[in-house]
Amino acid sequence: MSKLIIFSAPSGSGKSTIINYLLAGHPELNLAFSISATSRAPRGAEQDGVEYFFLTPEEFRRRIEAGEFLEYEEVYQDRFYGTLKSQVEKQLQEGQNVIFDVDVVGGCNIKQFYGSRALSIFIQPPSIEELRKRLEGRGTDAQDVIESRLAKAAYELSFAPKFDRVIINDDLEKAKAETLRVITEFLNED
Repeated sequence: MSKLIIFSAPSGSGKSTIINYLLAGHPELNLAFSISATSRAPRGAEQDGVEYFFLTPEEFRRRIEAGEFLEYEEVYQDRFYGTLKSQVEKQLQEGQNVIFDVDVVGGCNIKQFYGSRALSIFIQPPSIEELRKRLEGRGTDAQDVIESRLAKAAYELSFAPKFDRVIINDDLEKAKAETLRVITEFLNED
């Protein structure tokens, strides 16, 4: 039976790097990314049903009211992101182990819905100070954006105990190896 692996972490924790390592380097795990829905317009060469399912804000609201989402978030006015139950079920029926990269609330909601069939992993930075260094080191964000990300990170860190496993990323290679071990054990359980 296919399973679900949920990742949540503050921005700058190394979550995307770890997920990409698993997807690219470990085909034996049969992992597939959950395709989310969004109400934003496609960017560049993005295609409906590949990177995202593109819905209008009205369609998104209608589907929220119909209870079709496992989790969703309105990031800005009329800018929604969410996970459709039907898409996850389709991927599970195709035999894929589905990976989620979601915020802490979404992660808790998916875990609650699927119970022991899902493994929730929280990637934790060694400290808020280290997170600040990483975000500033990227050189991609203005100082006020970094400050708001750090404030959000403090809030997100309070959710770590709600996750099945917390992996502290103070050494990327060790964090990758630990994540691989934890997922492999989970997928091999009956």
